[in-house]
Amino acid sequence: MSASNPNDEKIRLQEQYSGGKKWLKWGPYLSERQWGTVREDYSALGKVWEYFPHDHARSRVYRWGEDGIAGISDDLCNLCFGLALWNGKDPILKERLFGLSGPEGNHGEDVKELYYYLDSTPTHSYMKHLYKYTLEAFPYQDLVQVNRQRSKDETEFELHDSLALDEGCYYDVYTEYAKADVDDICVRITAHVRGHKEGQLSLLPTLWFRNLWSFGLLAEKPIIRVEHSAEVVRAHHPKLGDYYLYFDPPQQLLFTENETNTERIFGTPNASPFVKDAFHRAVIQDDNFLEGNSSGTKFAPHYRFELIPGEKVEIKLRLTKKAKLEDPLGATYATTFKNRIAEADAFYQPFKKGDNADLANIQRQALAGMLWSKQYYNIDIPRWLNGDPGNLPPPPGRKHGRNQHWKTLNNEDIISMPDKWEYPWYAAWDLAFHCVPLAMVDAEFAKQQLILFLREWYMHPNGQLPAYEWAFGDVNPPVHAWACLQVYKMDKAKNGNDDKVFLKRVFQKLLINFTWWVNRKDHQGNNVFEGGFLGLDNIGVFDRSSYIPGGGYLEQADGTAWMAMYCLNMLEMALILGEEDLAFEDVATKFFEHFTYIAASLNDISEHWTGSWDPVEGFFFTTFWLCQMGNSSQ
Repeated sequence: MSASNPNDEKIRLQEQYSGGKKWLKWGPYLSERQWGTVREDYSALGKVWEYFPHDHARSRVYRWGEDGIAGISDDLCNLCFGLALWNGKDPILKERLFGLSGPEGNHGEDVKELYYYLDSTPTHSYMKHLYKYTLEAFPYQDLVQVNRQRSKDETEFELHDSLALDEGCYYDVYTEYAKADVDDICVRITAHVRGHKEGQLSLLPTLWFRNLWSFGLLAEKPIIRVEHSAEVVRAHHPKLGDYYLYFDPPQQLLFTENETNTERIFGTPNASPFVKDAFHRAVIQDDNFLEGNSSGTKFAPHYRFELIPGEKVEIKLRLTKKAKLEDPLGATYATTFKNRIAEADAFYQPFKKGDNADLANIQRQALAGMLWSKQYYNIDIPRWLNGDPGNLPPPPGRKHGRNQHWKTLNNEDIISMPDKWEYPWYAAWDLAFHCVPLAMVDAEFAKQQLILFLREWYMHPNGQLPAYEWAFGDVNPPVHAWACLQVYKMDKAKNGNDDKVFLKRVFQKLLINFTWWVNRKDHQGNNVFEGGFLGLDNIGVFDRSSYIPGGGYLEQADGTAWMAMYCLNMLEMALILGEEDLAFEDVATKFFEHFTYIAASLNDISEHWTGSWDPVEGFFFTTFWLCQMGNSSQ
C-alpha cells in the first residue's frame, strides 16, 4: 500500500470486508464505564448502582468487560490499553472517568468529566482524543454532595462549576493512535499545561489483560514481563499470542495483577499484595512498593513531570506483534503518524460542503464521536443467571428477576453504543438511528450492526428485539426497518452498491418481528397499539410499560403511528425486492393493506368515540381504557 495514496482508508475498508486484512481487530472498544452496569450486578435485589460503585472499580475485577480513559482493545477485549493520570493532589489515580450514579445525581446518572473525541477514521487507522485533567485536586466529594442537595428543578453542578478549574488552570492531554499495520499501533500522548500555575503530572499508559482466568474461561493465565531491554515488555496470551509494547524511558516500570483487592472490598486477606489497585499505592503512597516486580497481568511505565505554565511533554509508545524492532519509535513511527493523518484528511475531504472550515470540523468530530463509541459488549444470560463454575452462585431470586425470560440471549460483539459512560450498553432503537450516520463513512459496518440485532442470539424466539440490558424485554419504537432501508439507499447512492442480499436478510427477520408486534401489542385486535416505551423518549405521567394501577391499558396514538411507519418501510422493501423476485409482490400487498387498516384505526378507536384526533387541539391523543369487572370504560 503506497504511503502517499489518498485512497488508503478506502483500501483498508475493502481489505477488512473482503477478508483480506483485519483492520478492525483493534479499535476504541474499551468501555468508559463497566462499573454500575447490569452485567456486573450480582446483588439479591438488582441494585446495580450500589452493588458495584465507582469506589470499587479501581480495586475489584470485572466479569464481563473492562474500562479506561481514551482506551483501545482487541475485538474480544483480551488485551487492553488506556491512560491513567495523577496530578499530585488526588486521593486516587485517574484510571477511569468519574460520574454520578443514578441515585446520586439530581437528574440521574451523569459523567462529570471533560473529554472529547477529536478524530477517527472508520478503520481506526488514526484516532485522536482529548482529556482535560484538573491541575488542582479533582472534586470527587463536591460533585456528589452538591448534586445530591439540588432538586430536579435546579441545574446540575458540573466540573467547570467547581474550584478545580478555577483561573483556567488544567492539563490538556491528547492521546493519538496510528496503525502501521493491523497489529502494529503507534501511540502518542501529549500533555499541555494551561493557565499560569506550575503543576505535577504523572502519566501511566497502562497495558493489562482482562481477567478471564478467575471465572474458568482461560486455562492458562496470561503474563506481561520485561523483554530484552528496559524499554519493551512482552504480553503473552494463550489465544492472542505475543504482543510487544515499546515505550520511551520512564522513571519506573510498574507491574501488578488484575486481581481483586479482597481485603479492601470484602475484608478478607489477599493471596498476594499485588492486586488491581497496587498502582495507586505505588504512585501516591509508596514509591518502592512495586520495586523489583518484573511481571504481572497489568503493567505501566510511570512518567513523572514537574511542569511550568505553557509547557508541553510528549510520550511515544508502540503496541505491536513485531519483536526486536531496532528503532520502534524512530523514523517509521513518525512517518506512520504523518501518513495516517494525511489519509484521514483525504478521506474526509469529500464530506466538506463549501468553504466553512468550522462546519467541516463539527461534522468530522461528530463522526469521530460515532466511531469512538463502538464498544466490546459481552453478556451470556444463562451464565449470568446461573453463575460461573467454581464461583459463588448468584442469589436464587435472580432466576425470577431481571431478564429471566431472555435465556437465548448471548452477546459478544463490537456494538455501537449511545455513549460509553452514561449508556455503556446498546439500546436497540438508538443503534438503528446510529447506523444511518455511520453508513456515511462505513456502510458495511452499519449493515452488519443491523443484521446483528436480528440474529438468533439477539432476537428473542418470539420475534422481539432486545431493548437494553436494564430490561431486554422493554419495548422501543420499531425503527429497525426504517434504518435498514435508509442504509441500503445510502450505500447504493454513495457507493453504487445495490445490496439486495442485505435487504432480503433483514426483511425475512423483520417479518418475524412485525408479527410479534401485531400479536403482542394490540389488545382488542383493532390495529391500535398499546403500552411500551413508544413515545417521546420516556416523557410521560407514568411508565407506559408498567402495569396501570386499577387495571386498564393505553391505546397509543404514537405507538400506532410507529406501526404505520413500520408497514410503509416493509412495503417499500418488498417493492424494491419485487423488482427482481415476484415472490415479494404478495407481501407488498399485505403491508399496503395493513397500513390502511392502521391509518383508519386512528380515526375509529372505538364505537363510542370519534377517534384519537382532536380537531380543537389539532393533535392525536392516546386513549386510556380502565378495565373494571370485565368491562371497559374510557
